[in-house]
Amino acid sequence: MKRFAPAILLGLLAGFQGGLFGVGGGIVMVPGMVLFLGITQHRAHATSLAAMIVSSSAAVVPLALDNRIDWDTAGFLVVGAMAGAYLGARLFSRIPEIWLALGFVAVALASAVR
Repeated sequence: MKRFAPAILLGLLAGFQGGLFGVGGGIVMVPGMVLFLGITQHRAHATSLAAMIVSSSAAVVPLALDNRIDWDTAGFLVVGAMAGAYLGARLFSRIPEIWLALGFVAVALASAVR
């Protein structure tokens, strides 16, 4: 229960960032859960994915109403993304915590540089 308020605040920040910039809120959620909620790297990654299902869906509604989504492209992206996500999740449990954290930092830095 002591995680209640920090987790809601972290979710608000991640959802806002994801909705505004169109990038995964996991970039905010994962380190936030590790640093502020004391959750392990593996659990933070998995928890972030579960949370992003709902938050991404919430962001799609106003964007769709504003006719901002290219549904044809989105459909093709989903096919590849589902296969890639499944393969990544299968590999996920085999990666040591430190390598998972370093990989996450590398992806976040690469995103920031672009």
